[in-house]
Amino acid sequence: MEAVRRLAPVTTESEPKYKTAPHNIEAEQALLGALLVNNEAFYRVSDFLEPDHFYEPIHREIFGVCGKIIRAGKTATPVTAKTYLPDDLLEGVTMAQYLARLAAEATTVLNAADYGQAIYDLAIRRNLILIGEEVMDTAYNADVESSAQIQIEDAEKRLFDLAEKGRYDGGFQGFNQALIEAINMAGEAYSRDGSLSGTATGLTDLDRLMGGLQRSDLIILAARPAMGKTSLATNIAFSVAKAFKAEPTPDGHMKTINGGVVGFFSLEMSAEQLATRVLAEQSEISSSDIRRGNIHESQYTKLVDTSNIMAQVPLYIDDTGGISIAQLSARARRLKRQKGLDLLIVDYLQLLSGSKKAGENRVQELTEITTGLKALAKELEVPIIALSQLSRQVENREDKHPQLADLRESGSIEQDADVVLFVYREEYYLGNKEPKEGTQEHLEWQAEMEKVHGRAEVIIAKQRHGPTGTVQLHFQANLTRFSNLAREDYLPTRGE
Repeated sequence: MEAVRRLAPVTTESEPKYKTAPHNIEAEQALLGALLVNNEAFYRVSDFLEPDHFYEPIHREIFGVCGKIIRAGKTATPVTAKTYLPDDLLEGVTMAQYLARLAAEATTVLNAADYGQAIYDLAIRRNLILIGEEVMDTAYNADVESSAQIQIEDAEKRLFDLAEKGRYDGGFQGFNQALIEAINMAGEAYSRDGSLSGTATGLTDLDRLMGGLQRSDLIILAARPAMGKTSLATNIAFSVAKAFKAEPTPDGHMKTINGGVVGFFSLEMSAEQLATRVLAEQSEISSSDIRRGNIHESQYTKLVDTSNIMAQVPLYIDDTGGISIAQLSARARRLKRQKGLDLLIVDYLQLLSGSKKAGENRVQELTEITTGLKALAKELEVPIIALSQLSRQVENREDKHPQLADLRESGSIEQDADVVLFVYREEYYLGNKEPKEGTQEHLEWQAEMEKVHGRAEVIIAKQRHGPTGTVQLHFQANLTRFSNLAREDYLPTRGE
């Protein structure tokens, strides 16, 4: 409290030299003084500055009380604020006297944002020192099971939390704060494509049922091989990245207002193969023709023009195979810190590995993976789409529409997922049952094939925040592209 006794602390050469945590009492006093004289100062810093960012405990209390008064629609002054603060401050100095002194020596409100930024930066530096000391202590005193890699990933997580949220450790928040965030989310929906609360996938009917991709959701996209789940994931990824728009915030960060930055972990396919798929979809040239070079000059020009457009899109691919959930989490945090991140896609779940602790089987390992992905979605505040294989038992049924029970090692996947989507194409299964040509059965088969040609279903089997149902889509196999089904061809099911 000695620092509060005077407005401008001084030091003398006779004082012992020792390191103190970085702080600036004068900046804190100047900001609080400006705030007490003109409440406009609060709105210039409230987007990024919180009471915990102040070094002096009594300044935390003053800023917190003033913030509550202003948010309640009242005016914060030395007179109104002192009612909610302790009477005595120091020997011979009351709270009322200190508040009056802050206000009397206040500078212009125009400098409020600069003072706030200085206070914020110093708070971050203090937390960096704390993290550094703990990292050093852990490295010196690590137990046998704590490998160096685990320590690096733990330190990186703490640094990410600090970089993204301006805090080091979590804790309870008031329900009022949660309500404010909920209202803000609803308000932001009006500025997005389709007035959605989440990020638009570009597939109108799917967005209508899901409200877009919701932040912090773990979305499982599952299907049997050849159904097109990777194609659907790449379609959504590129659509989101192509629609990306952002604007600067008062604290210097960029805030996404539409679309998003997309991270794609391709554990099965190379980045080049994935890019070829997206290139085929966007240029409307068959991916097999692109790979074989079976294109004419006008198509090649179109490919070059399309690739130039694609190069500007914030879609980032990591095609490292066999990575662990801990490595994936560390890389996702790094991407968000360096480039931003609004959607994460993992293709696919069963190719990830867990920590493989002694005695664990594959089901336990998968539980660790899905739990880790859900925790990562909450931590990064982004939707995560994780692709998953379905068990072979689908092939043994007459009706091959997938069900929740078909998820491989399904217990943890179904439990941790907020949304479960299945991709199903009747055309694929029917195509494998072609009767002998020239028979009545073949004619009937042809008629059935015409009905289902180019059609796909996305089945919403589970949705924590909304209804289940089926969405009909158009699928072009040669372009690996899913798109909206023409409305005249699609009659919604009853109850939609």
